[in-house]
Amino acid sequence: MARPAAGKRLSFRWRKWDGGVHWVHECVYLGSDEHGDWFGQRAGWQSVRPGRDVLAPQDNVTLMPPSGDHALTMNAPPHRTRVYIDLAWDVRWSPEGEPSGIDMDLDVVNHSERGVYIDDVDEWEEHRARYGYPRDVVERLEALATDLERRVRAHEAPYEASTAARWLAVLAELAPRLDG
Repeated sequence: MARPAAGKRLSFRWRKWDGGVHWVHECVYLGSDEHGDWFGQRAGWQSVRPGRDVLAPQDNVTLMPPSGDHALTMNAPPHRTRVYIDLAWDVRWSPEGEPSGIDMDLDVVNHSERGVYIDDVDEWEEHRARYGYPRDVVERLEALATDLERRVRAHEAPYEASTAARWLAVLAELAPRLDG
């Protein structure tokens, strides 16, 4: 699929395994590198899901890697959550030309006070039963969560600050056009 031009505003649309609507993030396409496609969200832009509507407190960037099994979000300082990885299924460009994916509950987080950890294990267990996740999907994503936790702890690219800084700078360069 042809990628949009850098600076194109769009929505990153998440759904649950059963097809139900989940988060929709207002964002902008930033470009791509060896890690995949990058999107930015300016401070004050909206993220909404049923029952919740929030505004981004700081700029952040999100990577959609070609593997389609997670999305990496890195927040600009002083946000305390430096890294937030949504384990996912089928993260890709939709036929409508927007990023989309199935949120699979497990997350890998690097928080300035709590450190690096796997989050939402309780939600993962609950939804495994409710949605009937296939065994191969469960095994693959549990192994991936452990591997991503290791990679974040080791500060491997793209899960480290210098990669985020590069894409946050691209977002900042686009800011006058986006905010004006």
